[in-house]
Amino acid sequence: MRDFVNSLFHGPFLLTVLFALMIGGVGVIQVAMEIGQGERPAVLDLFTQLPTARHLRSFEKSIESSSWFAQTLQPGFRYLQFAILRDAGDKAVAGRDGWFFYKPAVDYMVQPLDFNDQSSILDDPVPAIVDFRDQLAARGIQLLVVIAPNKASVYPEKLTRRAERTGGPVQAHTQRLMERLRDAGVALVDLFDAYAKDKASPAGDDAKALYLTQDSHWSPRGMRLAAWLTAKRILDAGWAPAGTVEYETKPVPIHRYGDILNMMRLPGLATLYAPEAIPGEQVIRTGTEEAYKDDPAAPVLVMGDSFLRIYERDEPGAGGFTAHLARELRMPVTSIINDGGASTLVRQELSRKPALLANKRVVVWEFVERDIRFGLEGWKKIPLPGAGGA
Repeated sequence: MRDFVNSLFHGPFLLTVLFALMIGGVGVIQVAMEIGQGERPAVLDLFTQLPTARHLRSFEKSIESSSWFAQTLQPGFRYLQFAILRDAGDKAVAGRDGWFFYKPAVDYMVQPLDFNDQSSILDDPVPAIVDFRDQLAARGIQLLVVIAPNKASVYPEKLTRRAERTGGPVQAHTQRLMERLRDAGVALVDLFDAYAKDKASPAGDDAKALYLTQDSHWSPRGMRLAAWLTAKRILDAGWAPAGTVEYETKPVPIHRYGDILNMMRLPGLATLYAPEAIPGEQVIRTGTEEAYKDDPAAPVLVMGDSFLRIYERDEPGAGGFTAHLARELRMPVTSIINDGGASTLVRQELSRKPALLANKRVVVWEFVERDIRFGLEGWKKIPLPGAGGA
């Protein structure tokens, strides 16, 4: 009997009881506080408007943002939710060994993806990518696609102990997409194979991980490997000659919380986790302290999402993919970075700035793997002015 009673105050059961008490009491407390302050109880709105989905959603949002529960109890409840159940909220997934994952990237791993399904509302990326390639080719410009793997694809064993420990990061639907692009003649940089080989090497231990533990993005090591492979592909193919500008790097240590931890909005974060130590490197002109800068007249344009922004526009600055690509090419590049996503938005931005394509020989298009399914604005064909596009 004692064991049974003790079990009632342990883990999920305790959280369930607390939740029930909070749900039962919050409404009464909220109404009492509003009346005490001389305000009309917001709950009455439910009885003065038609019960449409729009009105119910509007009421729900107003309660979420302004209620006593949201302001007083919700932070503590969120803390208990994570501490007891390891529930990281609707945008994050708590993995193993202190690793955290962006939930849409995890959803990408487990949800089926069939662009041939007539009932599917998903845009097929391949026609849009091929169309963009063709528009650039009409201008004499080579397209090179770089798909940044999801963190969960590269480190599934850090997500769950049930993951296969093969080190092979390619999801089946991503593999099919890459095969279709190759069949269509689209040039790719295969980071999936490169990352798997790096993980399997003696240098590929946790201390030299390719992704950050608290963040959804690649680590400086993973980013530098991607930049090196991209530059090698450009130079080996002869799409652009190597330049003559000498760059070097200087170490700039970074200490910050990752974007996933910040998404969790966890109270008392500093008591649970320390900021992640990141060995950043800034690219500078050799013999000077001048940080790398883009050159709009450069023959290589790089366009992409937040995987290009991190370290480049964030701390330390001039230390991201574009700067390290320029270092490997020994010449500046120019870039378009859209934090909202690189599926359609970044091409829309390019269509508004067609002058950026002047004198270009190569366009490097980076987008993260999850955007194959979840890219903002889908995968629309975007005509480039004067390019003869669809």
